[in-house]
Amino acid sequence: MTVVIDCNIFVMCLTSRSPYHIIYKHLISGKYDLAVSEEILFEYEEVIQQKYSISTANALVALLKELPNVHFHVAYYKWLLIDADADDNKYSDCAIAGNANYLVTEDRHFDVLKKIDFPKIATLSIGEFAALVEKI
Repeated sequence: MTVVIDCNIFVMCLTSRSPYHIIYKHLISGKYDLAVSEEILFEYEEVIQQKYSISTANALVALLKELPNVHFHVAYYKWLLIDADADDNKYSDCAIAGNANYLVTEDRHFDVLKKIDFPKIATLSIGEFAALVEKI
């Protein structure tokens, strides 16, 4: 299973005190594949620096670059599916380029994807994804 994970989801699952930490643990153990782009990785780094620390952000980025189940994709075509926050299009474009099964997000801007027949991008909430990875 390949997923694209919105930055806010990563922020919520990094700490071991989070009820969603299983998402991070299962990524590290290779239970699912993560599709990312350089743009997404940059946002992860930027936001985690603000929420945690520079060292935490650097460690996460280094780890993601080394994990064999993290796959980098270049979205050569920009679909522009999300109008409410154009910056979120990097996630939907990566999901399409990486042939992801799911895009995991809590951001309501992604709700528009449920109404689009092509290209089809299935979204999951953090709770839905945590429940799914627990079964893996």
